[in-house]
Amino acid sequence: MAFKHGKNTGVLVDDANLSPYFNEASASQDVETAETTTFGSSAKSYIIGLKDGTMSMSGMFDGAADAVDDQLATTLGAEAAGYTTVAPEGLTIGNASYSCQARKTSYEVSSPVGDVVSTSLSVQADGGIDRGVLLGAATAVTTTGEGASQDNAASSADGGAAYLHVTANTRDGSSTFKVQHSSDNTTWADLATFTAVSATSTASEKVSVTGTVNRYLRASHAPGGSSGSVTYTMAFARK
Repeated sequence: MAFKHGKNTGVLVDDANLSPYFNEASASQDVETAETTTFGSSAKSYIIGLKDGTMSMSGMFDGAADAVDDQLATTLGAEAAGYTTVAPEGLTIGNASYSCQARKTSYEVSSPVGDVVSTSLSVQADGGIDRGVLLGAATAVTTTGEGASQDNAASSADGGAAYLHVTANTRDGSSTFKVQHSSDNTTWADLATFTAVSATSTASEKVSVTGTVNRYLRASHAPGGSSGSVTYTMAFARK
């Protein structure tokens, strides 16, 4: 067994790494069941319906520019969906990730007279929660390269979902990020390509793919321009 301590958990909401502000995070998945019990049955029977999921996180309030309150209060009720990733083992390549296209449903600030000001966020998964693996993990890069390859032991046939969070960027040109796959860990092909991230901009995105996903996966990054760095986290979930 390989139990993990929660102290290393990583939380990314849209284009922000909010791990330093939170001390609790959860990803909850469930599935509808429709009853099919008929006359003469001695016990109820069911069939499986649609999957659903929610995420929640809570921690400490900080009202400074670009801190947790600035990031969350201004995006509650936004028409465009955001993207949330929780990494319960920590932000390290190869660790498990839970990601979703997220609709923020609740944001709360609590100010008790005898305790620290706290904050909490709840999100509704739009399309379910995807359990995947981190291919890039709060990685600051300055040159074109790839992350460590991840071995799934076998290929899969039902596509998947790729998630990108660019949380810091001082590059003076557009940067490109991709998920690549390989059947032999030697010859690589592009699997998912994210929208180019403009100079000094941050971003988050989900890209869905269909068909075969080969045994090995890795992140590919190509920072644009000639100076600065760009920090990103990338996850991929097989279907």
